[in-house]
Amino acid sequence: MPLIELKTTIKASPEVCFDLSLDIDLHMQGMKQTNERAIAGTTTGQIQLGETVTWKARHFGLNFTMTSQITELIRPMFFKDEMIRGPFKYLRHQHIFGQAPEGTLMTDLFDFRSPLGILGTMADKLILEGYLRKLLIKRNELIKTTAERKMPI
Repeated sequence: MPLIELKTTIKASPEVCFDLSLDIDLHMQGMKQTNERAIAGTTTGQIQLGETVTWKARHFGLNFTMTSQITELIRPMFFKDEMIRGPFKYLRHQHIFGQAPEGTLMTDLFDFRSPLGILGTMADKLILEGYLRKLLIKRNELIKTTAERKMPI
């Protein structure tokens, strides 16, 4: 199963970065290119432990719906969201926030698996891993820019 690991240094406190990472509105702002929007569950503001959000988005010319739940949360160090319904066989995104000399080191561990056996495994490696990495980088750039504008260190 593919594992995408990203590290982003942000000149802001872990608390600011943590809160922005849970912000539904900021997420939608950063995903305009896929027309991603929250359609059920927590659809605005900051999502909390145990809450769900259902996203609708357009990827590869197709509409997808996916429901995620915040399954672990230790403010301001860590939270995990997991797909509970959607197009993947498995999807888990761990968000880790640590102190860094420059402010915060934000680490994403994003692992997923597509259905369809060997065909899904091929799609994961050949198409989805790179595509999802680009989406996560774009999301992290928005969090970084917003956090550094909001409360620089």
